[in-house]
Amino acid sequence: MGFYKKVLVGTDGSDTSLRAVDRAATIAGDNDADLVIVTAYEPADNRDVARASNALKASEAYLVVGSAPTESALRDAALRARSSGASKIETFAVHGSAVQVLDRAANDHGADLLVIGNVGLNTLTGRILGSIPQAVARRSGIDVLIVHTS
Repeated sequence: MGFYKKVLVGTDGSDTSLRAVDRAATIAGDNDADLVIVTAYEPADNRDVARASNALKASEAYLVVGSAPTESALRDAALRARSSGASKIETFAVHGSAVQVLDRAANDHGADLLVIGNVGLNTLTGRILGSIPQAVARRSGIDVLIVHTS
């Protein structure tokens, strides 16, 4: 039995966040741990949906409404996690800001490791206003692995 029993990773579907998913999946696989993949989302407002609907075919307009974009990102992340060694995978799309969603998800799911990419740590905005990885690490009551993804 490994050290970690439940690993939680945050993703937004970007290439850099999927590198964090790869690392979390490897750790989960090596520890025979559950992997929980979480993404936070904010619903698009009506103007954004209308613009996207005009730009897309009618049959594809659903892709920008509600949590549909995050559900797609979660499916991709789960497939990638499985190929990186994780076998017990759960995915969740949660409405809210990334920091609050990850903090709440770690508590709700009983995670003992939270994995997140480092994007934002070395930007000017991140240094002035704080970044998501920085805020997550500061708030978390569990181990946090910030993966170098950039």
